[in-house]
Amino acid sequence: MTTSLRALAIVATGLIATPLAAQDAAAPAGPPSGEDTVFDDTWLSVGIGGIYTPSYDGSDDYTFSVIPIVQGRLGPVGIDPRPAGLALDFLPDAENGVDISAGVAARIRRNRASDIKDPVVEQYGELDTAIEVGPTLGVSFPGVLHQYDSLSFNADLLFDVAGAHGGMTVSPSVTYFTPLSRAAIVSLTLSANYANDDYADYYYTVPAAPDIDPADRLPTFQADGGFDKAGVNLLFGYDLDGNALNGGLALIGLAGYSRLLGDAKDTPFTSIRGSADQWMVAAGVGYTF
Repeated sequence: MTTSLRALAIVATGLIATPLAAQDAAAPAGPPSGEDTVFDDTWLSVGIGGIYTPSYDGSDDYTFSVIPIVQGRLGPVGIDPRPAGLALDFLPDAENGVDISAGVAARIRRNRASDIKDPVVEQYGELDTAIEVGPTLGVSFPGVLHQYDSLSFNADLLFDVAGAHGGMTVSPSVTYFTPLSRAAIVSLTLSANYANDDYADYYYTVPAAPDIDPADRLPTFQADGGFDKAGVNLLFGYDLDGNALNGGLALIGLAGYSRLLGDAKDTPFTSIRGSADQWMVAAGVGYTF
């Protein structure tokens, strides 16, 4: 869930002035003049959510898991969530205009590391947990279609430092964000994932498996790197007291679809035992202070 609750608060507050702005093009964006907000200095959002996702990348069996949600700004450092991880932004937020973010991102990847639902894929064994770390860079443009929306571009370059797949991924994304009211927001994110040969070999290659019953044995397959996934996510957020500026409780819902590409789609783990179509739903509650 990558849309900032800080953006929710500041951008949605500007909707108070929308009727006036329709008559006066010079009406300022952002919070009403002089109004204090929970986001003026250090702030933190913490929460918990549930997510329903495929058992592994390429599976057609689904599992439910509980995930933590952490986001905020501690002094000069911004904290943004990532799938199974987070990113630290070391650049201060822009007061107006284009905002640039740069820092480091990290995530834990447990693809086929546990809870494999498919009995055939399970016989090929569980994989090690990868810990991926690397730089992240982003840029956000406000006021794209109207005074309060934004269009953001981001890319994470991550390397496995735990010696699992030992490879590298690049994950570019573009997000359109717009408020619906003082409290409600939606965002639409398009994303992709590029993986190098080491990553693809670890997750998508099917080795010879003489110990597996011939009736269950999959065809051998050698995977190479490339773009292995592209998808779209739709996020909705709502502040429960109707005023995002004062923090407190908020609800978040997320639905997504992704399509596996290249060897991630062609591997027998996907093409025979699973599906290239991957769906995801999630919901959570957070508290901002």
